[in-house]
Amino acid sequence: MDASWEDFGWERLGHGTGRRRLPVWDATALLVAGADGVLLCDTGASLREGVELRTQAQSLLGRRVTHIALSHPHFDHVLGTAAFAGARVYGAAGAAELLRHGADGLYADAVSQGLPEPDAAESADVLVAPGEEVAGERTLDLGGREVVLVNVGAAHSGHDLAVLVPGSPGSPALVFCGDLVEESGEPQAGPDARPARWPAALDRLLALGGEDALYVPGHGAVVDAAFVRAQRDALAARFGGA
Repeated sequence: MDASWEDFGWERLGHGTGRRRLPVWDATALLVAGADGVLLCDTGASLREGVELRTQAQSLLGRRVTHIALSHPHFDHVLGTAAFAGARVYGAAGAAELLRHGADGLYADAVSQGLPEPDAAESADVLVAPGEEVAGERTLDLGGREVVLVNVGAAHSGHDLAVLVPGSPGSPALVFCGDLVEESGEPQAGPDARPARWPAALDRLLALGGEDALYVPGHGAVVDAAFVRAQRDALAARFGGA
């Protein structure tokens, strides 16, 4: 079924692995399939986008998403989660509490960024918080394929989670970065960012993936280690940090 990825608007990154750049906000969703489970990293900016991702994942892989990793609790990455009934949802420690009490804030942010009010209201009403929190690292076995969820601490947001997909023959290692890395524009530091900690978070990503990995940003094209290192240095110059 891998040959159909491009037909659905996905970029294939390796066997059983691909990502889609969603419209409007250019947020990325990543799928990783093992023999027994399917991981989706980030769920889109609305319930409508989540339903579309769910439908496409099932068409591509012939089965349901079983695990979801949320890179950080911003509307364009989490508001589609309710579309995936039964999936185990993971986030960085503290993200669940924030999302349980933050639906109104996400609604307001989504509307201010241009999401139609009915879509924002519907999505916020059914907002799903992570049921599983990652304080350090957590390995998920998808069946013949393990992925590692890594809490990199506060940086772009107060609760940033990265995902390492180790390499295999013919497929390089992948690091799903969320908005710790952005390619299509300058990295954004909102009110929940911890800018002084951001360079160290990117050092952690580089240590996870190494020089030969592909780094999948929250927005924009897939990049290499040199791009992440250059963005790390630019953030250190902009915000401070070692």
